Amino acid sequence: MASDQKTIDILKERASVKEYDTTHEMTKEELTELLDITTKAPSAWNLQHWHFTVFHSAESKAKLLPIAYNQKQVSQASAVIAVLGDLEANLKGEKIYSELAEQGFITEDIKETLMTQINGAYQSEQYAREAAYSNASLAAMQLMIAAKAMGYDTCAMGGFSKEAYVKEFNVSGRYEPVMLISVGKAAKEAHKSNRFDIEEVSDFL
Repeated sequence: MASDQKTIDILKERASVKEYDTTHEMTKEELTELLDITTKAPSAWNLQHWHFTVFHSAESKAKLLPIAYNQKQVSQASAVIAVLGDLEANLKGEKIYSELAEQGFITEDIKETLMTQINGAYQSEQYAREAAYSNASLAAMQLMIAAKAMGYDTCAMGGFSKEAYVKEFNVSGRYEPVMLISVGKAAKEAHKSNRFDIEEVSDFL
C-alpha cells in the first residue's frame, strides 16, 4: 500500500522537546493556524470536546510556571497551550445537528435520534468525564503532529496542579484541564527514548 513518506517521517521524528530557543517568537497567526488544524481532529458524535487556552505572553507564562511545577519549557517555549476537556459537550449537539438538518445532510428524525442518544449518554457523569479526556487527547495529539509539520516542536505535560490552574485562571466547572503542551523551536534535541517491540504491545487475532 502506498504511503505519504513526508507524513510518516513527521510521525517518526516527533519527540518531546524540553529546551526551547527563547529568542524565537511564534505569531498569533501561526498559533491560530495550528489550532485550526487541531480542531479537525475526530470526536465522538462530532461534539468537539475541547477548549484551548493559549499562554502566549511572557506575563501569562509567568503565571502558569509555578502551577506547572516550574518546568522550564513553560517559560522557554514560544507558547504553552492548555487543552481542556468539555464535560458538557452534549450541549453543542443541538447547534451541530440543527445546521446539518437545515443544510439537508440529515433529516429531522435522524437529528432527534442522535440528540436522544447523546443526551442519554451524558446522564452518566463517568461517561462525560471519560469522553472529555479521550476526545481532548485526540485533539492534543493532532496539535503536536501539526506543530511538527509546521517546523515546531512540542512537549505534552501532565505534571501541573489542576486545582491551582482552575483557581488561577477562573476555569468554568464545565471544563476539565487535561494537559499542557509547550510549542516552539527546539534549542536542544529531545532525549533519545526506546519503544517496545510491536510483539510486546500488540496482538493479532
